[in-house]
Amino acid sequence: MSVNLQKGQKISLDKEAGSTLTRITMGLGWDAIKTKGLFGFGGKTQSVDLDASCLLFDESGSPVDVVWFRQLKSKDGSIVHTGDNRTGAGDGDDEQILVDLTQVPANVKSLVFTVNSFTGQNFAQVENAYCRIINGADQKEVARFNLSVQGEHTAQIMAKLYRHGGEWKMHAIGENGSGQTFDELMPKITPHL
Repeated sequence: MSVNLQKGQKISLDKEAGSTLTRITMGLGWDAIKTKGLFGFGGKTQSVDLDASCLLFDESGSPVDVVWFRQLKSKDGSIVHTGDNRTGAGDGDDEQILVDLTQVPANVKSLVFTVNSFTGQNFAQVENAYCRIINGADQKEVARFNLSVQGEHTAQIMAKLYRHGGEWKMHAIGENGSGQTFDELMPKITPHL
């Protein structure tokens, strides 16, 4: 049974999954809002290019590596982005980032997942947006966080996975921001480390 997270909520991934997680998938999904045509006819959907990124930080909060559409694999190979979706069309996850938790280097304390509108559209033009964590062993959803907060923001710090007491925990951050890529969110990410 998946947990629907609220902004600011923290959970133990192992406890929610019912077992020790070794591999997870962070899925990002969204739909572009369909515009209404004249008298409600002839509506169309404009493509919205949201991009998921995963930033790796050490104990001191310094960046170690980043996985995004321009670098689809972490230097150590523990994290892999499955590729860029530029429209949000179709059902299910539009982008996925695969994480082998057993291979994440010991000096990495937290993984921060962000989403940015590369084409500059704001979230008022997006609906049904979410991020979710899937157990890599059985493909069951462990946790889901609704990102569909209408607004003028073009980016969001979705969630953080972090080591605590020998296990991985998740913090649903949900902080809105602006920027086409993750690096423009860095000043907002730092306080969450």
